[in-house]
Amino acid sequence: MSCVSTKQSVYFHDLPDTVLAPIQGNFEPVIQKNDVLQITVSSMNVEDVVIYNTPSMATVGGVASAGPQATGFLVDDSGYIQYPVLGQVKVTGLTKSQLSKSIREQLTARKLLIDPVVSVRFLNYRVTVIGEVTRPQVVNIGSDRVTILEALGLAGDITAFGKKDNVMLIRESEDGTRTVKRLNLNDRSLLSSPYYYLRSNDVVYVEPNKAKVASTNTTRQVLPLILSGLSILVIVIDRLVVH
Repeated sequence: MSCVSTKQSVYFHDLPDTVLAPIQGNFEPVIQKNDVLQITVSSMNVEDVVIYNTPSMATVGGVASAGPQATGFLVDDSGYIQYPVLGQVKVTGLTKSQLSKSIREQLTARKLLIDPVVSVRFLNYRVTVIGEVTRPQVVNIGSDRVTILEALGLAGDITAFGKKDNVMLIRESEDGTRTVKRLNLNDRSLLSSPYYYLRSNDVVYVEPNKAKVASTNTTRQVLPLILSGLSILVIVIDRLVVH
C-alpha cells in the first residue's frame, strides 16, 4: 500500500505568513430558475407593507439542517416571480441588491409606498459535497456566500484518503452549460482564485487517493478468499461433528 506524504495531506503547505489581496470580481450570486427568494418590505406605515410580506406557497425543506421550513417566492422556468400588486417580476440574472433596487423603484414609481426598504435573501442556497469526505451531503448555506473550505468543513473535512491536490468543482450556469474545474487545495493560489467562493448548486467532489484505491482493490481480492475459506471450515467442522 502506498504512503500519503505530509504535503499531500495538509492544506496550503507552501503558504507563509502573509496578507493576501482581495479577490478581484463580483462574487455576489445571481438569481437563477428554481431559486426560492425571501423578500421583505418595510416602510413608515406598517399596515401598507403587510400585503408585500405575506409568505408565498413555495416551501424550502431543511436539507442537512434542522429547524422550521421557510417559505418564499419561487422563480419559475421563465425567470419570473409572482409578486403581490406588482404581478410578474423578472428576476433571473439579477443579484439580490439589483432585485431589491428594482422592486423599491417600482413600488415608489407606482406610488404604492413611500421610501420603502426592500431586503432579499436566498432560501435555497446549497452546495453538494461528495467523495472522500467524512459526511457526504447536500449542505444548506445560511448566508449568501461560502468558501470551498467552509463547505468541506460542513461536510466533516476531507478524509485521510482524499486527494487535496485534485478536487473537482462542477458548476452549472444559467443557460445549462456545466463547467468542470480541478482545484489544488495545497496551492496557495486557490485563495486568490475565483473558484474560492462557491455558488449555489455547485458540486464538490473529492477523489480517493492511491492508498484508498489500493486498499479497496485488496479488500475486493481478499474478501472472496476469506469467505471461501470460512465455507470450507464450516463444512469440515460439520462433518467432524457428524462423525
